[in-house]
Amino acid sequence: MYFMTIDAGTGSVRAVIFDTLGNQVSISQREWTHLSEDGVADSMSFDYKNSWQIIVTCIKEAVFKAGIKADEIAAVSATSMREGIVLYDKDANELFAVANVDARAMREVAEINEKYPSLEREFYNISGQTFALGALPRLLWVKRNRAEIYEKVAYVNMISDWVLTKLSGEIVAEPSNAGTSGIFSLKTRQFEPSMAKKLDLKDDIFPKVYESGTVIGNISKKASKETLLHVNTKVVMGGGDVQLGSAGLGVVKAGECAVLGGTFWQQIVNIEGAKVDPNMNIRVNPHVIEGVSQAEGITFFSGMLMRWFRDTFCEFEKLEAEKKGIDVYEYLENLATKVPLGSYGILPIFSDVMRYSKWYHAAPSFINLSLETTSKAAMFRSLEENAAIVSMLNLNAIFDFTDTYTDTITFAGGASKGVLWSQILSDVTGKMIKIPTVNEATALGGAFAAGVGAGEYDSISQAAQGLVKWEKTYEPDMQNFKRYQEIAKQWQEVYARQLELVNNRLTNSMWKAPGL
Repeated sequence: MYFMTIDAGTGSVRAVIFDTLGNQVSISQREWTHLSEDGVADSMSFDYKNSWQIIVTCIKEAVFKAGIKADEIAAVSATSMREGIVLYDKDANELFAVANVDARAMREVAEINEKYPSLEREFYNISGQTFALGALPRLLWVKRNRAEIYEKVAYVNMISDWVLTKLSGEIVAEPSNAGTSGIFSLKTRQFEPSMAKKLDLKDDIFPKVYESGTVIGNISKKASKETLLHVNTKVVMGGGDVQLGSAGLGVVKAGECAVLGGTFWQQIVNIEGAKVDPNMNIRVNPHVIEGVSQAEGITFFSGMLMRWFRDTFCEFEKLEAEKKGIDVYEYLENLATKVPLGSYGILPIFSDVMRYSKWYHAAPSFINLSLETTSKAAMFRSLEENAAIVSMLNLNAIFDFTDTYTDTITFAGGASKGVLWSQILSDVTGKMIKIPTVNEATALGGAFAAGVGAGEYDSISQAAQGLVKWEKTYEPDMQNFKRYQEIAKQWQEVYARQLELVNNRLTNSMWKAPGL
């Protein structure tokens, strides 16, 4: 018996197969992009037609690599980037879709806040979300700008749900990803149609909500022909990438903490119930575990920046890594180990700390480049240090408002493969870092959900606590911790000055939430 997870991330999609003991059997991955829509500023459309074909390719390749028969896959689940939504007509045909950081609804967010000054706070207290990446402004944009589409809209769900819709034919949703729509209650773990009604939007388009691990059907005949998966394979509710990733790390109890180092970095702390931040700076989402929510910080583009740096500056390093038979990131880390702590004073200016109520970033830049000491290795190390510093600052903010303390952080995702990066995170936070054996934690969490649906596990929590294995730990150097605290303080002051340049329209923000 095997389980498959389809993981539809921001920068790539993968199909991953696991056995019942949580061992990864095979993986197929393809990078993809989400394109802007002609004439629509700040748009990031989700190309559901081409994306589905990429997913089909990954499914077939993963099965082939595993060397198993398709009917040996007992259940399949899905996870995805959050916030992205898909709209359907009454016959379950896709009409419109956007990826996570689509910011086309800037005008709509601004107008909602102007017309209803207290509404965002009111909705945040219910949902844990602001309007920045929520579905309400996007639906309002569609109503205004794509009226012919809006009139046909009969259903809405999230991208992970869409994957399962393509596999089963059922239009459904689950709390952990639907919660990021902002039209959802942390307390009841159900959609809140009254929010849509307040903005004169359709309030009858929200599908039935099932908890993660619930069977919603089998592979449809149509999907079976396309993917070669068997019609007896169960299709099981999955969840948002961060929440399922947490489950795949064993982070299922209140008080536990993780950093997920992917395209974006997320810093999460599990909390009981539906508590929200009085300053509205921290996002709060439903976990895939009933009764548990997650307070979350987000660092923009940490993984994407590494890809950009690799592809823009490191052609020589790619060739050298290929000669040595190692990954280019490993090669760059080997060079970066020779760079002293602090990277010769280089301060990367990319993502700010989490400011959910007023979310925008400075213009991308490197500060303190030097003709004498700057090298690609130093710039690479500075990016690793900066990702860790922003994560530390976000975690400290979460610890303050949740009154939570932990001396251990679980670290996963592609970034956790970096030995230097993991040690830097430990030194920057002053905490022990635990690295799981399976780095595809999000996909493993999806496999736990699939296994619950197949009857192999009693619950996602039970599977996580019993099957997550640990590869290594990193202990902090407290002298380094003190030095990084000073660097973090300096970076905060410099970043504030860089934001002033954006405010004075002298530079352009790397990303700005709709409505700002």
